[in-house]
Amino acid sequence: MGETVPKSVATLSKGNYVIIDGVASIVSDTSTSRPGKHGHAKVRLVAVGMIDGKKRELVMPGHDNIDVPIIEKKTAQVLSINGTTANVMDAETFETFDLKIPEDLEGVVEGSNILYWVILNDRVMKQVKPDN
Repeated sequence: MGETVPKSVATLSKGNYVIIDGVASIVSDTSTSRPGKHGHAKVRLVAVGMIDGKKRELVMPGHDNIDVPIIEKKTAQVLSINGTTANVMDAETFETFDLKIPEDLEGVVEGSNILYWVILNDRVMKQVKPDN
C-alpha cells in the first residue's frame, strides 16, 4: 500500500491526483507562469485533500516531478451499518474493516456491494455497485 509514481508537474491538470505534504489530493487548479529571461516556468498547483478536504497550494518549477498516488479500486460487501460507518468485507481477501460512508452517497445498505479506493494508507468508499 502507499504506492506512488513520479510525474512531471507541467503535465498535471484539473482532476488529477497528487501527493502534497504526504496527503493524497485532487488538483482543483493549475496555472503556469512564463519564465523570465533565464528562468524556468513555474507551475502553481492548488489541490484539495481527498480525505480531509483541506486546500493545499504548491509552486514549483515546471520540469520538476511530483508524486502521484497509484489508486487501487476494489469491491467489498456491506456487512453492517452503524451511523455513518459501514463494516465491510473485501470481495477478494475477505478482510473486514470499517469505512466511512460519504454524505453524498446513497443506497448503502446491508448486503450491498460497494466500490472503494485504496489511496496511500486510506480507504475511501466511492460508489454503490448496482445489483447484477
